[in-house]
Amino acid sequence: MENAYISGNTNYTSIESRYRKKASIRELYLERARECSKLTIPTLIPDSGSTSSNKFETTYQGIGARGVNNLSSKLLLSLLPPNSPFFRLGIDNFALKEIEQDENLKTQIDIGLAEVEKAVMNDIEISNDRVSIFEALKHLIVGGNVLLYVTKEGVRVFPLSHYVIDRDPIGNVLEIITKESIAHHALPLDIQKMLSSTNNQYNEDSVCDLYTCVKRQKNKFYIHQEVKGITVPESVGTFDIDKSPYIPLRMIKVDNEDYGRSYVEEYLGDLISLEGLTKAIVEGASASAKCLFLVAPNGTTRAQALAESENGAIIEGSANDVTVLQLQKFADFRVTYEAANKIEQRLSYAFLLNASVVRNSERTTAEEVRYVAQELQDSLGGIYGILSQEFQLPFVKRKINVLQKSKKLPELPKGIVSPKVITGIEALGRTTDRNKLVLFLQTLSATLGGQTIQQYVNVTEAISRLALADGIEAKGLIKSPQEIQNEMIAKQEQMMAQQQNQALVNAGEKIAGNVPAQAIGETLAYMQGNNQQ
Repeated sequence: MENAYISGNTNYTSIESRYRKKASIRELYLERARECSKLTIPTLIPDSGSTSSNKFETTYQGIGARGVNNLSSKLLLSLLPPNSPFFRLGIDNFALKEIEQDENLKTQIDIGLAEVEKAVMNDIEISNDRVSIFEALKHLIVGGNVLLYVTKEGVRVFPLSHYVIDRDPIGNVLEIITKESIAHHALPLDIQKMLSSTNNQYNEDSVCDLYTCVKRQKNKFYIHQEVKGITVPESVGTFDIDKSPYIPLRMIKVDNEDYGRSYVEEYLGDLISLEGLTKAIVEGASASAKCLFLVAPNGTTRAQALAESENGAIIEGSANDVTVLQLQKFADFRVTYEAANKIEQRLSYAFLLNASVVRNSERTTAEEVRYVAQELQDSLGGIYGILSQEFQLPFVKRKINVLQKSKKLPELPKGIVSPKVITGIEALGRTTDRNKLVLFLQTLSATLGGQTIQQYVNVTEAISRLALADGIEAKGLIKSPQEIQNEMIAKQEQMMAQQQNQALVNAGEKIAGNVPAQAIGETLAYMQGNNQQ
């Protein structure tokens, strides 16, 4: 394979030197991410040089950590809903027109695509993908950037401090370089020999930096790895643009910037203010809780006697000689408390905490709660939009590619079958359409009566649209107009047969009063025979 990174190239620059150069550009975003992490989850994005033995400061307020975990959970449930696919495999419109004439072929293709969707979802359910993606979402919310590495073993997460990236003005990835520490004995044997021959201080138990470069050239990604300037031969390879295992994510896109912005960054001012106010309240409450008795130095009451006396004891002294130390800061703390509550309420709305949805009132209605909750979910439309394009689509394409390589899935026709995301922003759109349809039908029924719906509304089409809005496959579930007509005809025939039988019974009872039993039996038999003819 022709490779631009072969050391014989005179214009070649080591990956390590390029990483260090690009890391200076990343530093501004990384410092901002660390600042956001200190006010939410301090261990998520630690300071440079931190190790597992470092101690982290604990925040005075917990709304930041609670909000990040809550929003990450909501995004995970929306992007990767359990027990239901978040994508559909669709067929190209021109190919679909050709097979629509053959109903049996179309049904077989739909069944086959559904099996592929099920296989992909089963692989996600049995792997650690959800755990890793939940971690990645927390990095997105706090730091604004994260890199996923999707392999057949699972998903690996690279935080912002472990990679650099270049994008074009539109946002397409041009180059990614990752940095990770690896033990010498984990390297290939030929690399270990080269390192031992070039480095007198080589120790197989020591750790070295492994750099991985993924660079785009035309419609391919070229990848290779280096250790101390030495290329790892087994790492050299290529990937198609839509099959790359590296998926860089951004929370909030900014044009002409290589990195995104975080969700927490937009509310950093409120978090800083709440941290300061909460700290003041906690320290003030601690000072107020301290109980000190002051005894007048020239009084008749002795401090030692007061301290050593038991409860209910009688000692000599004067009550005027003893006072209790008080801060007298209730009014000031009240202002601080009210300000902190206002900020906490704003942050609760921002992070979609359920407690902020319910209005503190005796007459809060269920409809009011539903409306506010839906409004908050709709506010994440922009986030759903970028994650559906930069996470969900590349993720499902990569999962299909991995399963195809392991022979767990057949090859799909290129350019004909493609995945389409049906959750996130798409789900929000369907939910809005559903709410409008339900409100329209309720308005018709309330103002014009239920008969109006039966007379003027196509009930079958309304049911189909409700099923589509809820993501339910309507095919085979909802009866077609022909099936409904056939059932009505069958019911009418059954009713006519019952009426005729009842008429025969009534006639027999009428005759029974004037005719002997033997004649009644002969008459009924004669009437039934004519009815059958």
